Amino acid sequence: MAVNIISLDEMRRLLESGQALHIIDVRTPAEFARVHVAGARLVPLDRLDPSTIAKERKDPQTPLYVICQSGMRAAKACQKLADTGNTQVFSIEGGTVAWEKAGLPVERGGGKVMPLERQVRIAAGLLVLAGSVLAWLVHPYFLAVPAFVGAGLIFAGITDTCGMAMILTRMPWNRRGLSGVVTCATTT
Repeated sequence: MAVNIISLDEMRRLLESGQALHIIDVRTPAEFARVHVAGARLVPLDRLDPSTIAKERKDPQTPLYVICQSGMRAAKACQKLADTGNTQVFSIEGGTVAWEKAGLPVERGGGKVMPLERQVRIAAGLLVLAGSVLAWLVHPYFLAVPAFVGAGLIFAGITDTCGMAMILTRMPWNRRGLSGVVTCATTT
């Protein structure tokens, strides 16, 4: 089943109409705390339970909008929701990055954690560098580390599933705000 995508122009029109919008953000709590769509609800992708979402929706015909950083996680969430019978689910085109660039309303907090994509690039780079240095200084068998990272990147590219991102989302700095209240200081 294809994922329904809604454009930012259409979202702007819905916002301007004053209609109540049900938006869930599937990023990590740290990403959400830094900046998120005004009024969005945090439901991290790794904790998304389609049956719970279905039960919470009073009217299954009311549109549900899903957003993430750039659109990839939102598409996965929409597919997961659609596969379990949730209808009227839309991925917001371009994610939070595009939403903010379009000047649509966001709430900002004090979160200083970098985006998950940057964390993955840094972790992959560090593993490749460490494996290469260890292979040069200690033993050639350490070349398995950069080879493993390379294989993981190829797998992630082919399947659009990143194991390193799944691990990093479970790190404490990316989970802050899940059990507590995320406060947002500024609306722009």
